[in-house]
Amino acid sequence: MPTLILLRHGQSQWNLEDRFTGWVDVDLTPEGEAQAKKGGELIAQAGIAIDRCFTSVLTRAIRTSWLALAAAKQAFVPEVKHWRLNERHYGGLTGLNKTETAAEHGEAQVRIWRRSYDIPPPPLAPGGEYDFSRDRRYHGAHLPDTESLATTLERVQPYWASNIVPCLKAGETLLVAAHGNSLRAIVKLLFDVSGEAIVGVEIPTGNPLLIELDEALKPTSARYLDEARAQPLPAL
Repeated sequence: MPTLILLRHGQSQWNLEDRFTGWVDVDLTPEGEAQAKKGGELIAQAGIAIDRCFTSVLTRAIRTSWLALAAAKQAFVPEVKHWRLNERHYGGLTGLNKTETAAEHGEAQVRIWRRSYDIPPPPLAPGGEYDFSRDRRYHGAHLPDTESLATTLERVQPYWASNIVPCLKAGETLLVAAHGNSLRAIVKLLFDVSGEAIVGVEIPTGNPLLIELDEALKPTSARYLDEARAQPLPAL
C-alpha cells in the first residue's frame, strides 16, 4: 500500500522572529531540532519503515529530515533534494517582520498577500540581499521573484508527478520533509480541494502527517501522529 508522510520542518530562527522567510536559508532553533527529533520518534513508535525521503534544498528542511530519520533509527534511508520543494517565495516581503509589515501596509493587505490563493506579494528586486539567482543550488533553474500559493503549486506539481508519484505507484513508503506551503500544495493535489479551502489548512511544525493511499493514489486515511498538536484536514 503506498504511504506518504508529510513533515513540515521544525521551528526555524525566522519563525521565532516572525519574519517572512521564503527561500532564505535559515536554520532550526533548538525547539525546532527537538520537534524534528520528536517527529522521528513518532514515526518509529508507529512502526513505519520509510523507503525514501524527499526534501528541499533549504537547511531547515534538510536538517529536519536528518534529525527525524535518525530518531526513527532510519538514517540510512536514501534522500533526494530539490528546489521545487522549497517554501513559497515571498518576493519583496522576504526578511520583513510580519507585524511591522502589517503596521506599514495594513493588516488587510498583508492578509491578502499571505492568505489569498492566487495573489502574490510584490516581486523581489533583482540584485538585492535575497536575490538567489547566483546561488549554485539553483544553477540553470528559472527562479520566481515572488509566488502565490497557486504558483507554488505550479512549481511543485511537475516534480511531484515525475519524481514522487512513480515511487508511490511502486508501493513505497515516502517521507517528504518540506515547508508549510509546498506541503499545502501536495495536500491540494492529493485531496483535490479548492484554492479557497487549501489556504485554511494549517500544517504544524514537526508533526508527521501519515497518509495512506490506494492504487490510484487517492487518500484512504490521513492523521497526524501527534494527536495533541493535530490540525483539521480536508475530508477524504
